[in-house]
Amino acid sequence: MNSRAAPRLRTLQRHLGSPEGRGMEPVSSPLTTHVLDTASGLPAQGLCLRLSRLEDHGQQWTELRKSYTDPDGRCPGLLPPGQMKVGTYKLSFDTEGYWRKRGQESFYPYVEVIFTITNETHKFHVPLLLSPWSYTTYRGS
Repeated sequence: MNSRAAPRLRTLQRHLGSPEGRGMEPVSSPLTTHVLDTASGLPAQGLCLRLSRLEDHGQQWTELRKSYTDPDGRCPGLLPPGQMKVGTYKLSFDTEGYWRKRGQESFYPYVEVIFTITNETHKFHVPLLLSPWSYTTYRGS
């Protein structure tokens, strides 16, 4: 492994392997996200995202919040307690804007993750691993 890759790998391992890196944000938010920039091996700071809920019997998205990831690639307080309802939600990540700020082209102009909340009392985590040419998400616990 070259000397530039080693620190990036350690950062990713730390974020993915520690309790802090598994989306354990403050208990006040029932919905969390964590974005890691796999090209740099660092958290994706300053990534714009929008949270929306599907309303009007599945006909229209209503934006609930626009926010930006913090220096750790997280968005604390994404959905304040009491605002979670059973329904379909969408997290839209402005990946094109994120990469443009870094002087990089990207294949995906945005990434949308659509999911259904079936229980208002559970906590949900949406992780995103991001590079200019790919992304990966999975249901976090």
